[in-house]
Amino acid sequence: MDATGQNESAPPEPPAAPVVPRRVEWTVVATGIGPLLLAATDEGLVTVAFHATDAVRDALLGRLAARFATEPAEAPHAPVLAEAARQLAEYFAGRRRAFELPLDWSLTSGFNREVLRELAAGVPYGAVVGYGELARRVGQPRAAQAVGAAMGANPLPVVVACHRVVERDGGIGGFGGGLETKRRLLALEGVLPEPLF
Repeated sequence: MDATGQNESAPPEPPAAPVVPRRVEWTVVATGIGPLLLAATDEGLVTVAFHATDAVRDALLGRLAARFATEPAEAPHAPVLAEAARQLAEYFAGRRRAFELPLDWSLTSGFNREVLRELAAGVPYGAVVGYGELARRVGQPRAAQAVGAAMGANPLPVVVACHRVVERDGGIGGFGGGLETKRRLLALEGVLPEPLF
């Protein structure tokens, strides 16, 4: 049982689609929460990864190479990546409240994709939602724990703002980028006070 008091999990994910080679481009950008690795396909931004050290970068690029049957190419000036970097810079400077980027949802499917799409469409900048409430919005009111798992598997954090999903008792819940990163993102959006130091 998690902090939301829920035990039920989501239905199993469908089997993965066959691998079709696709172009994947990537870059690393500096942000207010540290370096982020951005990767895109011809369909749009496909992943954002926190703490983009060399080891994190190499592991993620290996997974992307296996998933898309191609070697990802470093391409900071690729249109989708350059635009994502620009919009992220505006977001961290407090000048952007919504991202307007094409997204490639192929690294998530089934329940997880449904929850992430609802999060992207229905929880704006400066707002938060509980795990249970997000489960209810996608028609699975007893699947709060599965919503937590979907947030942990979000391939597009910050852009698809899983930091806005919190516990119903007021706790901020978990976060793949670390709790301090989640606090900083919520503070940036005015949900939490800025840290004193």
